[in-house]
Amino acid sequence: MFLQQLRPALVILGLLTLLTGVAYPLAVTAAAQAIFPAQANGSLVRVGGQVVGSALIGQANADPRYFWPRPSAIDYNPLPSGGSNQGPTSAALQQAVAARAAQLRAAHHLPASTPLPADLLFASGSGLDPDISPEAARLQIDRVAQARQFTPAQRDALAALVERSVEPPQLGLLGQPRVNVLLLNLALDGLK
Repeated sequence: MFLQQLRPALVILGLLTLLTGVAYPLAVTAAAQAIFPAQANGSLVRVGGQVVGSALIGQANADPRYFWPRPSAIDYNPLPSGGSNQGPTSAALQQAVAARAAQLRAAHHLPASTPLPADLLFASGSGLDPDISPEAARLQIDRVAQARQFTPAQRDALAALVERSVEPPQLGLLGQPRVNVLLLNLALDGLK
């Protein structure tokens, strides 16, 4: 009697394993590759055939000639993706934000009374956010132009490039306007 019950259970287990563990993942992968091949492969960004990053993952960059991303609590490492888990009463968070604010004000020659975009002060929840707010990008225009020794006309072209790089909310209502830092920096390198 035990073997009579065991055999159908093993057959069903085998069939469901093949269906949900092999057939379904292969079908989803094939559909994703056919419909959204770039996204299914990680939204990789290539320059001259060389992968320079992903449009979905932020990268560390402290070079004054480029736009800077959001801070990262995990140093932009995608394997332990996550935030700092520090709350608003955390002394460590307050110190980190104060240090970031001082660094930003010094790098951009801003007085202490100038408000700074929150996304340049606080790390994202994943630590890998590839986007900054349009305000954060606009704040950095003069620093980037100065570091690259741009003329006033080139600085204006840089400001126009930032405005063209602003992506609207998804479907017109999900999220906020944003600027992808990697794509903006690549376009900046192409700016003449």
